[in-house]
Amino acid sequence: MTEKLYYSDSHMAEFTATVLSCEKAKNGFAVILDRTAFFPEGGGQSADTGVLGGARVSDVQEAGGVIVHYTDAPLGVGETVRGTLDFEQRLRRMQNHSGEHIVSGLVHRAYGYDNVGFHMGADCMTIDFSGELSWEELTDIETQANAAVRANIPVRAWLPDAETLKTLEYRSKLELTENVRIVQIGDIDRCACCAPHVAYTGEIGVIKILDSERHRGGVRVSVICGMDALEDYRARQESVTEISRLLSAKRGEVGDAVRRVLREQQAGKEKSDALSAELVRLMAAAAGKREGNLCVFTGVLDEIAQRELVNRLVGQCGGMAAVFCGSDEAGWRYIIGSRSVDLRKNTRAINAAINGRGGGSPQMIQGRATAGEAAIREALDLLIF
Repeated sequence: MTEKLYYSDSHMAEFTATVLSCEKAKNGFAVILDRTAFFPEGGGQSADTGVLGGARVSDVQEAGGVIVHYTDAPLGVGETVRGTLDFEQRLRRMQNHSGEHIVSGLVHRAYGYDNVGFHMGADCMTIDFSGELSWEELTDIETQANAAVRANIPVRAWLPDAETLKTLEYRSKLELTENVRIVQIGDIDRCACCAPHVAYTGEIGVIKILDSERHRGGVRVSVICGMDALEDYRARQESVTEISRLLSAKRGEVGDAVRRVLREQQAGKEKSDALSAELVRLMAAAAGKREGNLCVFTGVLDEIAQRELVNRLVGQCGGMAAVFCGSDEAGWRYIIGSRSVDLRKNTRAINAAINGRGGGSPQMIQGRATAGEAAIREALDLLIF
């Protein structure tokens, strides 16, 4: 068994220990110590990283009470080594994890919902609750959570004996009977948890609920705490400031400014669509009618208008109606339609004639061609199916 120093002092950033074993592993070395302050992956939280002796610790795992440190260099068995955690990372994770306990405890107390899923990611953490919560209810939980932070409540973590454990009410996703570590935050939450936590809620700094979505009959809530929340706020503030500058609007009025731009954009799109439809009508009229294939080249139509022009032209010719958009230099995007020719059957021959690639249905094919306009016109004049 490895002595878990993070149980007695979650703020221990450095420690010394004796190397009990060191074996070659898949991506480095597996080191076991007599004691450690490195927290192994577990309970939805990633493992600590840092330095052990002269080796870098990239991962820590626990199996059967033994904690294995995965390093990039070997350590001598029997050697006394100094371990140094990446403590800023540890502290941020403690801020987030302790914040999660507060939010989960408040939700459970107010609504009776269980925390049925927890994951601490790189950008934020997610909590899955067994029932649905409105945004107004979550906002109230957030307010209560930050009041708990402001109250600077002690966070107690201990291993009660079996008899004491029987008398305790606590949250847990699993049925546990022995070596159960309890983390308690005043009268807000009591939960079984193996992870390091802050000593007082004031260390969390701030708890911010970012988002929520329905999930498996309940709700998934995205939360961020402490220094991670501060960095998130800074990033959002920079975005708002940039939007404010670009739209010449006050920061508190960017929502209205964006809605105004979207309305203008929609009006412009509607006008553009109307002009495009009129252009398609005029181009179809200018193309006239032919018994054979009908071919139009343009550089101004988008794919929707291009398809609409093909649909018009197929009624004006006895063979294939082809519309090419682009230029000889950039290449051509083509759409070809027909009511009399099985285009899917003849796709290979058509592509060979125009140096193209593409396909589709018997009534319509599309793709790209690299032949020049003159060569394509000549080829399509000769293609009779």
